[in-house]
Amino acid sequence: MIGTLPAFPWDAIAEHRRRALEHADGIVNLALGEPVDPVPEIVQQALRSATDTPGYPPCEGTPALRKAAADWLARRHRVTVDPANVLAATGTKELIAWLPAMLGTGPGDVVALPELSFPTYEVSARLAGAATVVGPLSEESRPPRIVWLNSPSNPEGRVLSADRLREIVGWARERGSIVVNDECYLEYGWTAEPVSILAPEVCGGDHEGLLAVHSLSKRSNLAGYRAGIAAGDPRLVERLLAVRKQAGHIVPAPVQAAMIAALGDDSHVDQQRTRYRRRRDLLRSALESAGFRIDHSEASLFLWATRGQSCWVTLKELAELGILVAPGEFYGRAGARHVRVAFTAADERIGSAARRLSAG
Repeated sequence: MIGTLPAFPWDAIAEHRRRALEHADGIVNLALGEPVDPVPEIVQQALRSATDTPGYPPCEGTPALRKAAADWLARRHRVTVDPANVLAATGTKELIAWLPAMLGTGPGDVVALPELSFPTYEVSARLAGAATVVGPLSEESRPPRIVWLNSPSNPEGRVLSADRLREIVGWARERGSIVVNDECYLEYGWTAEPVSILAPEVCGGDHEGLLAVHSLSKRSNLAGYRAGIAAGDPRLVERLLAVRKQAGHIVPAPVQAAMIAALGDDSHVDQQRTRYRRRRDLLRSALESAGFRIDHSEASLFLWATRGQSCWVTLKELAELGILVAPGEFYGRAGARHVRVAFTAADERIGSAARRLSAG
């Protein structure tokens, strides 16, 4: 049975968005981590070259796509995975939302969530009809069916060390729990080096009970393509594939071709990292000069900022400057005094926000 879904969070800031839109220099929307930079030309060309594809593509992804994903994981993240244990996904938000249900989670089961987390993790439990537990796992915790991790994290940019990930994996394996790490920001470590849950120093080279979820939205500016992958435990990948075949969840063939090109090229990611680092440095300096403290933010595409007051007060103050951010309460009660500030906007908009913050 599908549980009652929460209100869609972004509806709650509509009034602040309207206020920010009234600013003379226009809104600077730093609420969403939405890519604005061009899709790499190599990816666009691959998509254009694959438009004459009248047949159904394989639900699991073409052999070439699965190999490209496995090669990328090995090349960039020291992860060895058989291409057969990679699964194409029509955007990882969709995969995350339905993953517990696809793995057989249901009423009577528990899904464990980080204390601060992407709201879709909670939605995934409700869609499966399962209960949730929030916060650090402990000996007293009821063994969860699914443990959601997000390192590097949204919203706070925290990076879990290999030692901490290894502890969580051990705890979960002792209890028969499945651990899923949403690794969509793995390419964007700034002051800490992110590590995949599938890396040998975390799992000892054994992927049993583990899944990693990767999005090309952030890595390659492909949010509009709806392109992602999951990889890990062969039994879990097989279960996900069996359900997705029944449901017809298939990545379109041209998008699969584009994904192959994106995963095979690192140069555009390095260029994007340079852009984001420049924007991050400028915005962080401006926020700190305006009295904010930046917590964590070691990785990801956000700054986790606070003035020690209610996030809703901060949201209103920044909207008066034409700057829209995300209230920390969207991600859990522990975020009540923080706001999440994305640095994915264009250079001109980031510069405008910096000037407004400096001017007070």
